[in-house]
Amino acid sequence: MQHWQGIEKVVVVGLGITGLSVVKHLKRLPLELQVKVIDTRTTPPGQESLPEGVALHSGGWRMDWLLEADLVVTNPGIALALPEIQQVLAAGIPVVGDIELFAWHVDKPVIAITGSNGKSTVTDMTGVVAKAAGWNVGVGGNIGVPALDLFEQPADLYVLELSSFQLETTSNLPLVAAAFLNLSEDHMDRYSGMADYRQAKLRIFDHAKVCVVNGDDKQTYPDTEKTLVEFSLEQPSHASVLTQDGVEFLAYRGDAILAVDELSLVGRHNVANSLVVIALLKAAGVDIQAGLEAMKSYNGLTHRCQVVADNQGVKWVNDSKATNVASTLAALSGLNLAGKLYLLVGGNGKGADFSDLAPVLAPLNVQLCCFGADGDQFMSLHSSAKRFDTMQEIIEWATPQLNHGDMVMLSPACASFDQFSNFMARGDAFAQLAQRFA
Repeated sequence: MQHWQGIEKVVVVGLGITGLSVVKHLKRLPLELQVKVIDTRTTPPGQESLPEGVALHSGGWRMDWLLEADLVVTNPGIALALPEIQQVLAAGIPVVGDIELFAWHVDKPVIAITGSNGKSTVTDMTGVVAKAAGWNVGVGGNIGVPALDLFEQPADLYVLELSSFQLETTSNLPLVAAAFLNLSEDHMDRYSGMADYRQAKLRIFDHAKVCVVNGDDKQTYPDTEKTLVEFSLEQPSHASVLTQDGVEFLAYRGDAILAVDELSLVGRHNVANSLVVIALLKAAGVDIQAGLEAMKSYNGLTHRCQVVADNQGVKWVNDSKATNVASTLAALSGLNLAGKLYLLVGGNGKGADFSDLAPVLAPLNVQLCCFGADGDQFMSLHSSAKRFDTMQEIIEWATPQLNHGDMVMLSPACASFDQFSNFMARGDAFAQLAQRFA
């Protein structure tokens, strides 16, 4: 408990799921802490679940509380650049996030994953394979369960997805292995530029024994000497694709582990994700062989290149989470199809430029099915493009012509708000149609 010396007054900034997990954790500690919560929203989510004796100030800031605190714990949604937080830092009061509190408490090995794309899939799959290999695993962080809530169940290993926002306020997280998957433009409203964003992500390597980096994206490499394990789709690396007798294998340090075509996951980016999972689990001492069946059958997170039906050789893939062009490009990269791709695109385009899709669609045997408010913007991208009003209309039209080897994929490159409440509702609607018509 050495980190807690001299700390009595703690102020939590931002409630919601994460803030609530922080408060519950502070209350579980064998310390006499005075805990207060500030949330600038007038009705903060989670306020009805606050434990007794925790004061809440909502609808604005309370600088007197902040400046009297021994420790301030901020929600990842709160930018450190805010003048109120800058005032706290200037007063010499430490500002941390929930992951730093996790670091102070954890006594079992931890694996962590960050990156602009794919981190949820890698985190989830790492947990699934480790569980299948017989480990008791807690999976959380930026995905699903807040990290501090994982302490409510016993575990031998923790797997955390970490965002750049979470890493900004984390300084002491000991990791048996960490991965930085890739870097592309995101959250530019929070950072002064790409270099700033990259530095936040690189903090994941500060206390990592093994750093898993992307051989095809040099931005993921740390700026200082570390123990590196590289993964790559393009060149020989520690974790790479090996071809033996015309068959592609996922390989680690030259040993073939699993044939690529045995993976249920769709898309070349998921081959890379699988290589990362192998590298991370090897570093953590997990027996990959014991978890191979789980790796083969793993079919992805809901709404992310997830196979929702596979009937008579026709795969139905829900990639509703592809709400921008980059996500749809990732889903299309390296698709290996025996038949035709029926690709469903459209929705609320958020003013995006979709022209980058045209050269990727050109060589594919594709039927482009455009729907929703901005469906017209996709019509010029491929000669096969056909306009529909709804997803159901597309499925009813396409089903009679589907053949063995074909794929029906929803990867819309758009937000869903024109016809659905969110991308999850859109994906669920597609999955129901797939079940009905497959």
